[in-house]
Order: sequence, then structure tokens, then C-alpha cells
Amino acid sequence: MINEIQDPFLVQNVIKVLFLAALAFIVAVAWTPALTHFLYKFKLGKNIREGGAPIYHQLHQAKAGTPVMGGLLVWVTVLLLAIAFFVWSEFSDNFFIAKLNFLTRAETLLPLGALVATALVGLADDILNVFKIGPKGGGMRMIYRLVLYTLVAIFGAWWFYYKLDWDIIHVPGVGDFNIGWWYVPLFIVVLVATSFSVNEADGLDGLAGGILLTCFGAYAVISFMQGKIELAAFCGVIVGALLAFLWFNIHPARFFMGDTGAMSLGTTLGIVAMLTNTALVLPLIALPLVIESVSVLIQIPYKKLTGKKIFLSTPIHHHFEAKGWPETKVTMRFWIIALVSAALGMMIGLIGGG
Repeated sequence: MINEIQDPFLVQNVIKVLFLAALAFIVAVAWTPALTHFLYKFKLGKNIREGGAPIYHQLHQAKAGTPVMGGLLVWVTVLLLAIAFFVWSEFSDNFFIAKLNFLTRAETLLPLGALVATALVGLADDILNVFKIGPKGGGMRMIYRLVLYTLVAIFGAWWFYYKLDWDIIHVPGVGDFNIGWWYVPLFIVVLVATSFSVNEADGLDGLAGGILLTCFGAYAVISFMQGKIELAAFCGVIVGALLAFLWFNIHPARFFMGDTGAMSLGTTLGIVAMLTNTALVLPLIALPLVIESVSVLIQIPYKKLTGKKIFLSTPIHHHFEAKGWPETKVTMRFWIIALVSAALGMMIGLIGGG
């Protein structure tokens, strides 16, 4: 005899997260033809920079002209579903519809707001790149991007510390610690590092999308286990939209994520880590992103000091390309690392209640 499930509310919440993730995938796939038609019609293609990165230019010259701004597929889908179910639940007495609403002030309003706001900033940078506005062929220099990441992080830190009175950091297996105003610089470091890292990983077909998929999947589980069902649903919707994005972004990519996707999803990932109080395990959950950014941070000062390079090209995925690895091999091996590290990070993050 099949045992009856003892907790119907648990079942309802699991169904909610999975249904919204599947729906996000369907919705994103459904409007992708309109997005690709728009991107190709107006020739919103990527401009491959030449200055300062000859190996990168040689490896990726054939990708020039491939539409950028594919990140629109992810954040627009998430925004549409959030607004649709919120409005629908406000004007409907249907229990099922009300249950599907995942937009709440306590859990998802801040990450959704950050997702959209930073996506618009990233979209502006993508437009600069397409029309070759800016130094070295278009787009903002990295230093300017870091400034923008920092400004967003400062606002988020202010909101968490002064508005929400958050100053607790959780150490898995040890406990919670009140760190006072040190929470502010920690928050800033987490968001800037995550945003920067995702931006660096967005360099091969399917690479950033696949890594982010595992990260948000891990945080959907962590949020769910912490009882933050709406946040879990929010992460689930991002996962569903990312799956649709990957459908069209895997090699050969129909479009690239662009800064409108990389900046917004990186920032949102950092905020979700802070909301779940798992900042200390984020580097493990997002290990491939850490590897990408560290390779850049090592290469730049070493090259300036010695005139030599440690890696053939950075971020490190370009190093493996330069060594002769096919692009698909590099991407899939990074995906494997992402799956293993996300599983380990999720497990550690849940120790002691996460």
C-alpha cells in the first residue's frame, strides 16, 4: 500500500515551486521567437573588442554580430510572472491563483527590484557595446562597471542594515554571530564579487547560464528548507527562465546573455545569499564563478608587475580555449564543477538551519 503523505502543505509548496519553474520555462520559450526577431532585425549584435585581448579576439571573432541582450529573456519573464500572479491574486478569490503569487515584501520584493534595476543598467551597457559607444570599441570599462556594482551594493547594504536591522551572519555548524556594522562591508563585498564574477563568466555559449542555473537551483532548495517558500518560488522561476535561455544559448548560441542578464542575475544571486544568511557558503555554491574572477584578479597585477602572464588569456575559460579545448568541452566541464560544488555548498549551507 502506498503511504499517504502526512503534510499536505508541504506538497502544496513543492507543487508551487515546481509549477512556477515549469511555467517560466514555457513562457520564456513562447516569447523567444519575438525576442530573437527583434534582436536580429535591428542588428543588435555583439561587438568583439580588439584592444588588450588579442587571443580573445582571435578565438571569438566569428561570434561578432551575434545578438546580445539575451538576458532580457530571463528577467522579463520573471518580472511578468511576478506581476501577473500578484495582480491576479488581488482580483481573484480563486485559492489556486492566490497560492501561486510569490511577490511579497518580506521575501521577494527586494531581489525582484534589484533584478530589474540592475538589468536596466546592464541593458544600457549592452546598447553602448552594440553601437560602439565608449572606449576600445564600445561598452563601459570594467572600472565603471565595478563602480556601478558598488553603488547598487551600498544601497542594498543600507536597506538590509538600517531598514531591516540585519546584522547577523550564520556560520554553518557553529551558529549565528552578531557582527554589527561589519555587516555593511560584508554585504557590499558579496554583491560586488558576485556581480563581477558572473560578468566574467559570460564568455562562452551556455557557460554563465548553466552555472547560474545550478546556483539558483541550490538556493531554491535552501530557501524552501528555511521556510521561505516565496523566495524558493522566485528562485524556481529564475531557474525555469534560465533553462529556456540555455535552450537557445548553448553552442552555437542564438544570442548572448549580455550585461542585462549577467549584472542583474549576479546581483540577485548575492542578495538571495544574504536573504538566506548563507553568504559564507556562496563561494562554494558558485565555485566556478569564483575561479573565473580569481583568474582575472591574479592575472592583471602579475602582468603589470612582471610583464608576463600566468594564463594564456583570462577569464580562465579562455585559457583552456587557447590551449586547444573545444568551447563545448570547456563549458560542460564547468557545468559539472558547478553541479558538484552547488550540491556541496547546499549541503553545508543547510547545517544548523542555514
